[in-house]
Amino acid sequence: MSLPLKVRRLGRQPYAATWEAMSQFTNNRGPDTPDELWLLEHDPVFTQGQAGKAEHLLAPGDIPVVQVDRGGQVTYHGPGQIVGYPLIDLRRAGVSVRELVNKIEQSLIDTLAHWNIGAERLEGAPGVYVAGAKVAALGLRVRRGCSFHGLAFNVNMDLEPYHRINPCGYKGLAVTQVLDLGGPSRLSDVEDALVEEFCRQFGFDAEPATPTLPELPARVAV
Repeated sequence: MSLPLKVRRLGRQPYAATWEAMSQFTNNRGPDTPDELWLLEHDPVFTQGQAGKAEHLLAPGDIPVVQVDRGGQVTYHGPGQIVGYPLIDLRRAGVSVRELVNKIEQSLIDTLAHWNIGAERLEGAPGVYVAGAKVAALGLRVRRGCSFHGLAFNVNMDLEPYHRINPCGYKGLAVTQVLDLGGPSRLSDVEDALVEEFCRQFGFDAEPATPTLPELPARVAV
């Protein structure tokens, strides 16, 4: 029996407000709260993971840098990139943290296959790559058995800001995007395929949800 997955297509959102919303959602959710997948774009921002090293920020310039509570090093978010936040109860979904990463990566690989783009994993470097160039990054956190933060999937964006950092902590790492690989330019087309493949990996049944950041009542201390 498939588990429901509420899919929220949120459009362009500021980073800080979205981070706060998904953190509060994770803190306040209960055992019966349905899992969600948020799909959106962010205003230009560099985010630095918990173990992020300052030397990987080369020349951020006018783009803000935000220290966040996910794993991984520095990455870039901006218009033309699909950011996906899977808010999943791992125990209910029956997956470990390693399986969570593998299934997200596989959903990205299978999404790219819709346009005959051959993608792969690289050992020890989470994310998805095409001919050695990174097309999608992962940065996750699990709290109380539930995941938040997520994936960044380059579709049709200005890649220049990646020259201002060592992407994901790798000096000189090449970065690419779906459009340059022969895929579509519209984010909605790629989102459709991503939702399909994500649900296939996890056994979810997608349900469209209101395109607004949700609010859950605060948990009552006991």
